[in-house]
Order: sequence, then C-alpha cells, then structure tokens
Amino acid sequence: MTAAARAAAQPPERWIVASDEAGDRLVAASVRAPNALTIVAVGGRPRGMALAPNGRLLFVALGRDDAVAVVDVDRWRLVDRIPVGRDPEQVAVSRDGRTIFVSNEEIAMATAIDVATKRQRFRVAVGVEPEGIGVTPDGAKVYVTGETDSSVTVLDAATGRRAGTFHVGARPRFVVFSSDSRLAYVSTENGGSVAIVDVARDSVVGTIPIGDGSTRPTGLALSADGRLLYVANGRSNEVAVVDLGSRRVTTRIPTGQRPWGVALSSDGRTLYTADGRSGAIGVLDVTAGRSVGSITIGGRPYGVVLVR
Repeated sequence: MTAAARAAAQPPERWIVASDEAGDRLVAASVRAPNALTIVAVGGRPRGMALAPNGRLLFVALGRDDAVAVVDVDRWRLVDRIPVGRDPEQVAVSRDGRTIFVSNEEIAMATAIDVATKRQRFRVAVGVEPEGIGVTPDGAKVYVTGETDSSVTVLDAATGRRAGTFHVGARPRFVVFSSDSRLAYVSTENGGSVAIVDVARDSVVGTIPIGDGSTRPTGLALSADGRLLYVANGRSNEVAVVDLGSRRVTTRIPTGQRPWGVALSSDGRTLYTADGRSGAIGVLDVTAGRSVGSITIGGRPYGVVLVR
C-alpha cells in the first residue's frame, strides 16, 4: 500500500492542537466545532510536539521546565512529565513509541529517553543551538539541526553513535522525511531555502529557493504522495507550496502573522498553521490555494499537530 493510500485509509482528524509557548498550555480545537476549545496546562514554554504511533499520547517539549509533558489525548489530561535535560526545543518519537528524542538547545545536545522507565538511553553532542529533530520512518537514523553552525548531525537511533555531520543553508530549523526514508527536507530560515538530502549518503543533493531573505522558512509538511512540500515562511506571513518534481514554488498562500509549525490533514486538502504573532491557528484550503479562516486561541502558538 502506498503512503497516499495509507493516509486515505486513516480515520479523519478530530482535533487540531497547538502549543502556546507564552501561555504554558496546549489548545485543542475540535475540527467539527473549532471555536470550542479545550485547554491543557502542561508547563513552561511548550514548543515542539510529537504524537505517539498509537495516536493516544502527545509528547510536548517544555523548554523552561527541562522536561517533556505527556498528554492523554482521549481525556485531554496531563498524565506524566519526563525529565529530558536542559532546554528541550523539539521532540520526536520512535516508530514503536518506546523512545523519545529531544534537541537540547542550550547545551547543544540530543537526548534519547525510554518512555516507560524515564531512563536516559543516550545523550550526544550535536551542532550549536539544536532545534529541529526527526527520526527516519524506517527508525534507523535521527537528524538534528544546528541553528548557529548551519549543521545537521546524524545519529544512529538505536545507539546514539554519531554517524556524520553535513551543512545546509543558514539557520536550519525543521526536518521532515519522505515515507520511504530516502530523502529529507531541511528548512533554512536565514538561507531562505529548503535543502534536499539523500538519507543513505547523508549529503545535500539539491536546494530549493523559497524566497529572499525576508521569507524565513520554518515549519514543513509533506504530502502523503511525496509530491508537494508546504513551507511556513515566518517573516513574509505565507506558506509556500513546492512542487518537488520541478523543485519550484508554485503557489504562495497568505497566512496570519509569523506562521511557524504546520500540519496537513490526512486527505491532503487542509493545512493548519501556528500563527505566532496572531495568536491563532490558520486554516488553509491548499487545493484552492487560499486561507479559509482562522481559530483564535490567544498567546503565541509555536507548533500544531492533528489528532484522529
């Protein structure tokens, strides 16, 4: 079954969830009744989020609390907090749901923690000011972006062994992978571009210009069929739609102020943006190429995920 077919077979999303780094909370909006908000207090400066493979637990990096919050999305309750080391920025989860990986920005480390025991599996030095972190879909590798030295550190997901480092454009932020683990895409905020990476060789094989220095690419979402990449441009208040066949921006969709994280619906029709300076979740019809509204939540949204 192809990635697109698997996505189509999934039940539709029920919730849109944003992390509010100013309000120390998660805000969950029902897809059917988006103005009915559920609030979960999670702790200091929630930023990156990752949903467990079973879809029932949401892991949230708490930068000020040096921990990851664990939220039960069936009951919308904080059920645990896992110490993960200083200043976690983003979080990723292994494909079996047993391990979380965090980028520890202030101490330039990446840390892996066993979810059940809360024991550290490894902590490894990475690039300067790490932010983005992601696990390949096959579970083999972890990529960690280093903002200040424009690096991506490659780790063995099982052992934490450093498998290499390569460089991309200035200030890399987010990373996403193709479903077959062959390619990675890294947004470079100050570079105004997205790097295309051959995962087998851990090397850059192409660069897609997203705009000039005023665009500031950040959050990324990949379509299920791997043909389109959606790029949040925080400075220019838009999402760029990239055709990966031609490696060109084909559409620019206006958003609220400073879109950061993005999430694409399973049917590929709707993109949600965390509009940090608007205090809102943007709702974009990507088929029509336009905004169709926003959900006001207040605070300063950083990330957004969809929950089925």
